Amino acid sequence: MTDTTPSKPHPETTTLEAQARQLDDLYHAQLAKLALGLSPLALTLAFTDWALHFGHSPGQQMLLAKAMLDEWKTFPLGTDEAAQKDQDNRFNSAAWQSQPFGWLKTGYQAQSRLLQKALNVEGVSHHHQQMLDIFSKQWAEALSPSNWPLTNPDFWWKTVETGGQNWISGFHHYLEDLSDTLNAKSGDQAGILKPLAFAVGQDVATTKGTVIYRNSLIELIQYAPLTDTVKADPLLIVPSCIMKYYILDLSPENSFVRYLVSKGHTVFMLSWRNPDSADRHLGFEDYIKSGVLDALRAIKDLAGFEQVHALGYCLGGTFLAIAAAAIGHHKGHAAQASDTAYDYEALPALKSMTLLAAQVEFSEPGALGIFIDEDQLQTLRESMEATGYLSGRQMAATFQFLNSRDLIWSRSTRRYLMGEDDVTLDMMSWNADVTRLPERMHYEYLSELFLKDALAEGHFHFDGKGIALMDIHVPLFAVGTLRDHVSPWKSVYKIHLLTDTETTFVLASGGHNAGIVSEPGHAHRSYQISAMPKGHDWLEPDEWITQAARHDGSWWEAFQAWLAERSGEMRPIASLTTKANLGDAPGLYVHQRYAD
Repeated sequence: MTDTTPSKPHPETTTLEAQARQLDDLYHAQLAKLALGLSPLALTLAFTDWALHFGHSPGQQMLLAKAMLDEWKTFPLGTDEAAQKDQDNRFNSAAWQSQPFGWLKTGYQAQSRLLQKALNVEGVSHHHQQMLDIFSKQWAEALSPSNWPLTNPDFWWKTVETGGQNWISGFHHYLEDLSDTLNAKSGDQAGILKPLAFAVGQDVATTKGTVIYRNSLIELIQYAPLTDTVKADPLLIVPSCIMKYYILDLSPENSFVRYLVSKGHTVFMLSWRNPDSADRHLGFEDYIKSGVLDALRAIKDLAGFEQVHALGYCLGGTFLAIAAAAIGHHKGHAAQASDTAYDYEALPALKSMTLLAAQVEFSEPGALGIFIDEDQLQTLRESMEATGYLSGRQMAATFQFLNSRDLIWSRSTRRYLMGEDDVTLDMMSWNADVTRLPERMHYEYLSELFLKDALAEGHFHFDGKGIALMDIHVPLFAVGTLRDHVSPWKSVYKIHLLTDTETTFVLASGGHNAGIVSEPGHAHRSYQISAMPKGHDWLEPDEWITQAARHDGSWWEAFQAWLAERSGEMRPIASLTTKANLGDAPGLYVHQRYAD
């Protein structure tokens, strides 16, 4: 990878240049706080782009005026077609049909539509248009009459129903959340961390196993078999370092790991260490070498497997794809083996690769793309220089911002107005178990992949060599999810464009997490699946979705059948021996938490 190391924190110096930069960094940091951690320059440029184009578009202004008139004509009745098609469940109750609340709802919906129409002006750059769309959406969500007690009829009905108890409960919830927020900002003290609703190792991450390898970045877990015989070739799972690994080993009934082990597969899981400020200089390449490649080597050295299937989820899938490309490149250029820093000969053979909601092409990155431009990266760099990492709180705030209706406003309405407790689920508990990202790795990830799209564009370097995904020649299984705003399925689908190996693609119902954690028996689940042979041609995603077979149920079953077909014969459990036992699963690293 090209050296994109973010600049180090500036030591005390008397040079004018250093002092000037420190002043700039301080000034930008204060402005970023006012802009919710984003670059105020990027926001200003986006708004200016729109304002100039809108001001020079009298035709667009005329259309907007007509739209305002049309909305006004239908406002008293609130029966226009657009309003009837609105799927906003905040207004589902019958109370919103009574006046004046029906007028408030109809007026709010009309204003939201007009705002979107006003911002949709020809000539505005695509990136600026994305920023305007998402920020206007956040503004509209904040102004919803359902958020405020005086304009929410459900609040008043709840008051009558409970005799005002919802006021008391809501106030207690508010104080509780305010205390949590203040504690989180007060420092990095383990003592102020709230216990997770689902304890790791007791309620979730309970599949039996052993930690067989540990380095400064990862632990490698080998899960104990649940069958009398097992498949010859194991599976290594590489989760995202943005999240704790046990998203794939939640409660026993919806654990992806347990499901595979119960079907006779030997499963290894990589568990990332939650970094601190001392890890600020860990780079993208470190995560792949000390993470993916070292885990593969440990499976061969300590467990004795010569062939391994590998699966990566989200950013873990991006790591895995790069590692697989590096392995394939080395295999195809054996004569240059001495030029590489990593000992690829010590690795087991890679039999297949599976990518779950993982992007390798970033020209259409989804909602996260609004945060990626040169100004945003400069603001992010300046923020991370103070700590050496992106905090878990910053990460969580980003995803809350992108889904503010459900994660901020609807939750606040339930807790503060209705006085209702949060529904406790294992995935919600996992979602609260946030992680950090090292300064250098995060900067390189955004700069090289999101901003430059280096992996897809053919100028990505790893271990001193230029690599591309066409170096991958093993069978491929890829999963996208229909409502994924983090890794949009059409972006995930582009793996077809960058490789020509045998590829099976699944489009599952659900979103980035719920679409992946989709155990058999889960109601209302479905998926589409289609396979393409080695050397396949390109088929556009819109065309693929009209042709791929649809099945009710969980995609886990289709994947397990695909994996079993390629994993060799069954063999006795007795042959599964390891040379190391560093403790029981879930290990040590998964328990590392920080207050930020």
